[in-house]
This record gives sequence, structure tokens and C-alpha cells, in this order.
Amino acid sequence: MADALKRRIGLGLLTAYGVGVMVGAGIYVLVGAVAADAGVWAPVSFLFAGLIAAPTALSYAEFSTRLPEAGGPAAFVARAFGRNWIGVIVGFGIVLAGTVSAAAVLRGGAGYLVSVVDLPLLPTILALGLALLAVAIVGVLESLTLAAILTVIEVGGLALVVFAGTTGEPSPDFAEPAPILWPGVAAGIMLAFFAFIGFEDIVNMAEEVNDPYRTLPRAILLSLAITSALYALVTFAAVRAVSLDKLSVSQQPLALVWSEGRGTSAAFLSLIAVAAALNGVLAQIVMASRVLFGLGKRNAWLGLFHHAHHRLGTPVLATSLVGGAVIAGALFLDVADLAEATSAILLSVFVVVNLALIVMKRRVHAAPFRVPMAVPVFGFLASLAALGVSVGGMT
Repeated sequence: MADALKRRIGLGLLTAYGVGVMVGAGIYVLVGAVAADAGVWAPVSFLFAGLIAAPTALSYAEFSTRLPEAGGPAAFVARAFGRNWIGVIVGFGIVLAGTVSAAAVLRGGAGYLVSVVDLPLLPTILALGLALLAVAIVGVLESLTLAAILTVIEVGGLALVVFAGTTGEPSPDFAEPAPILWPGVAAGIMLAFFAFIGFEDIVNMAEEVNDPYRTLPRAILLSLAITSALYALVTFAAVRAVSLDKLSVSQQPLALVWSEGRGTSAAFLSLIAVAAALNGVLAQIVMASRVLFGLGKRNAWLGLFHHAHHRLGTPVLATSLVGGAVIAGALFLDVADLAEATSAILLSVFVVVNLALIVMKRRVHAAPFRVPMAVPVFGFLASLAALGVSVGGMT
């Protein structure tokens, strides 16, 4: 065993990893919900949501160059506030959120698969989970390469949805759009914000990235820009092709776009949804295990997790623990309700990280990548507002 991870990841794979995590975070579900609030102006909600997420992404980008370590956010807040216990709480919160969301996505992805292929659900969950765990253990290059392939499949499916929605007959709602109602657009922005959660996972790969001081900020900003454009195009296609009364109540809005736009079955989108689910699960296993690895570096009582396999270069124990918990959760727990809390946990982390950067910038000005003080201040306020909406929605 060793205490160092292997640096094998470049800008392309890291950006694909970030895009894959975010695309799997909600575009397949949130389009209809945002359209219910914003109407045909839903693409505007997604664009503004991307702009609101950008300051927090920039805060993560600066912190990632100040402290390029695995378990990024936990290390950030521990250094800024000078209290390791705060970092431990943040780190465990991230691990819990990643594990629960991955369990929910694994169960959902297996459900999509068995709806297309005649397979038993629980053995399918177990087989998919073990396969993803094996990939995560074998190597980070192998994991992110598979994630990149799955991301291409996801984006290809979304491109087909955009094609279907922009080439068919426009819906009456789109042909004669109602005037923009900014309260509805604002409500849509708060919903759409959750589709951008995922960029923060990138910083946890810091110890496996070539030239992290240049690569991490670029990957964060590139993945956010690509995802924002993709979301806006998909949402535009959706509101163009499908009437709002249908779109706003659909549980599978993108399948509805294909059916309305092309007049044929959208069953193939179920297989693409499986790819999206597998991508999300793999990304969360990789991310959460690196957080545990980072916590082990800073806390002696967690030191058993700060070990990487001498040949594979991966934190085998941390990865096995997280992967096992994901599989067990998908098999035995009612993860649907728990998954709703993951957004609140991550938004709480966003609030703390932006506040930590404000503290750090006042103390130490120099950094390889710097943003103006207004960026973390706005990120703090935006994340706090989104957290309030998230908590309000659970009560």
C-alpha cells in the first residue's frame, strides 16, 4: 500500500467526468417541472440557473488551486476555519449525500433496464453495483474513461431529443407564446439550479489530475458551460415540441419530446437512461472514496482510509466501503425519501465553502487562480437562498 494516488487524468477526461455527473443530476426529470413554472420560457430559467451556479463553481475553482487535495471541500473548510472537526462534518456530509444519491440512482437505473430486458430487479442491482465497484477499484483512468464513454452516450441521447424537438411541428404554446412571467421564471430557476449540482465532484480528483493548478479550474468552468448550453437546448426542444399541459405533468418528459417530435417509440431512451444512471453511480463512488481518502490524511482516527494500492493507485478500502454501502442501500433501503435530503446537504456545503473562501481571501491574497471577492459573496447568498427553497420543499 501507499499514501499517494496516481496522477493519470487530463483536462478532457476530467471535463467529461464533470459533464456526466451534472447531466445525470436532473435533466431527464426536471424539464417538465421547470416548464410547469416558467412555461415556454423554461430555457431562460436554465440559463439563469447556470449563471447562479457559476459563482460557487468559481469559488471551488479558486479553492482547488489553493489546496489541490482529495476530499477538497472538507480540506477547504478545515484550512479556512482552522478546525479539523468542521472539515470532518463536511466530508462525512458529502460522503453520505453521494452514497445515498448513488443508491437511489442505481436502483432507478436497474429499474429502467429491467423494463426493457426481462431480468429480476434485485440480482440486476447487485450485478451492476459490483461491476461498477470493480471498475472503480481497478483504476481512476479506467473509471473516468468508462464515465466518458457513458457521457458520450448520454449527450448523444440528448442530441437526439434536441433533433426531435426542433424538427417536428411546434406546439401551439410555442407558436404563440404567452408573455414572460418573471415570478414563474424565478421559480423555475430555483428548480433548475439542482440540475447543476455535480461540478463540485471535480475538485475531489485533485490528487489524480495532471497539473491540477491549471486543469481543475478549466475543467470546472468548461463542464458548467457545456452543461448550461446543453440544458438550454434540450429545454428549448421540449417546450417547442410538447404542449405545456402535457410536458408539465410528464414523468418522462424527454421521451415525450421524442414521441411528439418523431411520432415513434422512445423506448431507446430507457437504455440511455441506464447509461446515465451507471455514470452517476460510478462518479459518486469515485468521488466519495476520495473524500474518505482525504479525511484520512488530516485525521489520524480515519488514517486507515488514507492508503492507495501500490499497483492500482486507488484507495481500495475507501472505494470498497462506499461501493458496498451504495449496493446495500439500493437493495435494502427506501432511498427515495433520503435522496431528497442530498440536495440540502450539498447546498449546505456550498454555503460553507463560499464562506470559507471569503475568510481565506481576507487572510491570504495570493493564489494560482483568483476570483474577485464578490464571487464567493454572491455564491454564498445564492446557495443560501437555494438551501432555503430546498428545506422549504421538504417541510
